[in-house]
Amino acid sequence: MAPKLSVLDLVPVRTDQNSGDAIAASLRLARLADELGYERYWLAEHHNMPAVAATNPPVLIGLVASATARIRVGSGGVMLPNHAPLVVAEQFALLEAAFPGRIDLGIGRAPGTDPITRYALRHGAGGVDDSAVERFPEYVDNVLAMMDTAGVGLAVGGRSHELRATPAAVSVPQIWLLGSSDYSARLAAEKGMPYVFAHHFAGSGPETAAAIELYRSSFRPSPELAEPRTFLTVNAVVAETREEAERQALPNALAMLALRTGGELAPQKLVEDAEKVEVPDSHRILVDGMRQRWVVGSPEEARAEVERLAAAYSVDEVMIHPVAGAYAGTDPATSPTREQTLRLLVG
Repeated sequence: MAPKLSVLDLVPVRTDQNSGDAIAASLRLARLADELGYERYWLAEHHNMPAVAATNPPVLIGLVASATARIRVGSGGVMLPNHAPLVVAEQFALLEAAFPGRIDLGIGRAPGTDPITRYALRHGAGGVDDSAVERFPEYVDNVLAMMDTAGVGLAVGGRSHELRATPAAVSVPQIWLLGSSDYSARLAAEKGMPYVFAHHFAGSGPETAAAIELYRSSFRPSPELAEPRTFLTVNAVVAETREEAERQALPNALAMLALRTGGELAPQKLVEDAEKVEVPDSHRILVDGMRQRWVVGSPEEARAEVERLAAAYSVDEVMIHPVAGAYAGTDPATSPTREQTLRLLVG
């Protein structure tokens, strides 16, 4: 049985785009995902990166939810140590009020940026050192409590003060823990929360399988969730032929190589420019290793691989991160190859 499909979007910025163009292209992509029946559309949080415009998930979620009709929209994820828990609770309580039953709050622990930008982000939001990371379980508890429709009592000066994320909530977002190590798998299992491992950038097959198995085997039921709930994330490029898909995958592969090797972080190259880059033999093994985890090929090949991955990890949903590069001459406010990946995957 084919798994449900969802979308992860970093709002990539190409060399031919500005930030407004990248957002416009992502809104087109979200509308298409909505029309095609994709389950959910998540926006990532990254900061101070020339190739990524997804700096503020709540703002992007509001834009995407307003531009779509039925698809669930959420964060993949909000990097909680960068923010005060009450601010996150307020933002997502308002989003849930505006779009009831459609909002997901995915929470992560990583900084999503470089050390200097992390310092700037966390000044006044939990401290400028790693204390916010160390207090992550407490912050998760705070968000969960503050999102409660009944509000929460805050003890200050020996008295209890009522605190509500929004004045009259009738529902709460679905809250997920995200991670790229076994830390969040253990925490999600302990708290009885849904969990997603970042297979699209952090996991090999064994690492992903180990994290998911740890989560499932350690899971403790909660009032919100009786059984473990997880899905798989994967980078994907789908074109009419495998050869064309391989071409379209090259710009993102080069961007990831630069990230892994300390190279220059720059806007994503167009396909024709990426094809002119000579990858040193010493780096070829890194590119090949990353690519082995991606779904790249014709529609038939890609659908078969997605179904194989879903079966291998026993999940009924796969979140696609469409990473196809664009060709020279593309309208900057569009991303036709990313749209093609979503369209061809559903047949």
